[in-house]
Amino acid sequence: MKVAILDDWFDTLRTLPCFARMAAHDVTIWNDHVQDVDALADRLRDTEALVLIRERTQIRTPVLERLPKLRLISQRSVYPHIDVETCTRLGIVVSSSQHADTPSYATAELTWGLVLAAMRQIPQQMASLQAGTWQCGVGSTLRGRTLGIYGYGRIGKVVAEYGRAFGMHVQVWAREASLARARNEGWTTAASRASFFSGCDVISLHMRLVPATRGIVTAADLALMKPTALLVNSSRAGLVEPGALVAALRAGRPGMAAVDVFEDEPMRDPAHPLLTMPNVVCTPHIGYVSREEYDIQFTDIFDQINAYAAGTPMNVVNPDVLAERRG
Repeated sequence: MKVAILDDWFDTLRTLPCFARMAAHDVTIWNDHVQDVDALADRLRDTEALVLIRERTQIRTPVLERLPKLRLISQRSVYPHIDVETCTRLGIVVSSSQHADTPSYATAELTWGLVLAAMRQIPQQMASLQAGTWQCGVGSTLRGRTLGIYGYGRIGKVVAEYGRAFGMHVQVWAREASLARARNEGWTTAASRASFFSGCDVISLHMRLVPATRGIVTAADLALMKPTALLVNSSRAGLVEPGALVAALRAGRPGMAAVDVFEDEPMRDPAHPLLTMPNVVCTPHIGYVSREEYDIQFTDIFDQINAYAAGTPMNVVNPDVLAERRG
């Protein structure tokens, strides 16, 4: 099959062990980011299988309708960036492994790095040293403080374990089924949503972004947080009510934030409010960006291509297309 891979910015994939799975295919890798419809349609005009790296490129109807040879989109995780109904109408299979059994340790580790960086002011202290002014402030220790895990899934559980290892009191808030699972696994759960937001010193968000969770963290929630507290978001920016985090930080509750995700990505505006605040640590959505995590993810993605080529599509999110998919 003619396979195109978009947004491999550092030309990493061909260096991974899993890339050997593509030996039977004609693979083109694009290392830049393009969202323009005409440019995408031009570079993908002969593509039969399209590989996406998470949500880096939006694959919408205007592009899909100009790709008559496209038969498969293969990716991993959620797919709000793909017009799945259009794919079904056009006979394009969308395969996306949901990796239900494998937590992203890379994301969990990055989350903990953000916690440490924010609480100990590591970026600010480094900038101060580079400016020749030595120390710029006093950070806070994690031991003995309360870590709140909002959303008890695979990654949230790993971050909770990191908190325990650092001597923190861990508290969970989530949907009732997740709360019950957390209790069964020995974690403390918050008595209420309000007590969770008001009582935690660090709150880390760990939920998928779906219609039910969009804006689930509200301005009212943030206003309950301590002026010394930290909000960490390595999941999705859309979990927080639009504009609420910037307004809350300006109001002083919470006192700090650390974010790896933005509403519009890639975010290249140096004047973005979160980038101009001294009490915020930001990274460019690198939670899953490690060689080891890539190899895990693209093993699934490439296996989906081989399964399709063998006539046995797997992890299909639009099964109605199978009866009339493109030959």
